[in-house]
Amino acid sequence: MRVATNTLFNNCYGRYGIAAVNVFCAEQIHGLFRSAQKAHAPFIVQLTPVARNYAHPVMLSGMIEAADRIYPETVYSVHLDHGTPSHCQDAIKSNDYDSVMIDASHEEFQTNIEITSGIVRKAHSKEISVEAELGVLSGVEDDKKVDSSRALYTDPDEVETFVNQTKCDSLAIAVGTSHGAYKFSGKGGIQFQILEEIGNRLPGYPLVLHGASAVPLEEVERINNAGGTLSAKAKGVDETSLKRAIELGVCKINIATDTRLIWARVHREFFKNSPELFDLVIPGTEYMKAYEDFMIRKFELLGACEKVENIKV
Repeated sequence: MRVATNTLFNNCYGRYGIAAVNVFCAEQIHGLFRSAQKAHAPFIVQLTPVARNYAHPVMLSGMIEAADRIYPETVYSVHLDHGTPSHCQDAIKSNDYDSVMIDASHEEFQTNIEITSGIVRKAHSKEISVEAELGVLSGVEDDKKVDSSRALYTDPDEVETFVNQTKCDSLAIAVGTSHGAYKFSGKGGIQFQILEEIGNRLPGYPLVLHGASAVPLEEVERINNAGGTLSAKAKGVDETSLKRAIELGVCKINIATDTRLIWARVHREFFKNSPELFDLVIPGTEYMKAYEDFMIRKFELLGACEKVENIKV
């Protein structure tokens, strides 16, 4: 059952986190919906512009609608992740999304406000909520790359003005995480003093943590043992940090890298160990099971299991 994104945030704030998971294909959609139904955990399906280009927006929406019928006990919303103004406008017109993210974080503060405000007006006219971003995360997100030297923490002194002027419904903040498989490599992790101050400035307001994958070392090592060359220094967001972030007002936990690592591990090991095989169904089935197991553990970590029953539509 699809529900408004704000409905999920109103239910989870300060209590548990909502996993917002990027999907690109049928295997990922099956794994996500199947795990959520077993865990009775609400979630957000995220589609990026790159995913829309890869599989086509109509195909992705069709697969999500089919999953809704196959897994009828799920409670979820559909979100456009990292949209430009044109991507957001297209998503709003389609009526296939419950929320959109306008990413104008690379612009000057006032320009970010102006761009975000324009999208908010269009989205709210269709009862679609808007996530904005203030501050710049380093790393790689699909086809976008930001060097760590250009990454900027969100300034707590700016958040009230930004939210009040744009009327955005949630705010993605830069507090030390990064996109891609390298995360905190050699660095200090989430800056909780910044996160706490932002939460104090915006009490009860839903915050979003991008770049929140764990990047398990075991997955990296298994990929490398099967022919990969990922950095062994890769480090994601640890369990304790996620739990503390949720307590401080983070409602939406973005996950993408971890599911890609699982895909790489499953397929690399499969073709290394079974070089005579070529049928995509065999590793695809294994990937869906590994994805499902991973997401159930993630729902447990976020405290989201058995929370579906509490959500009032």
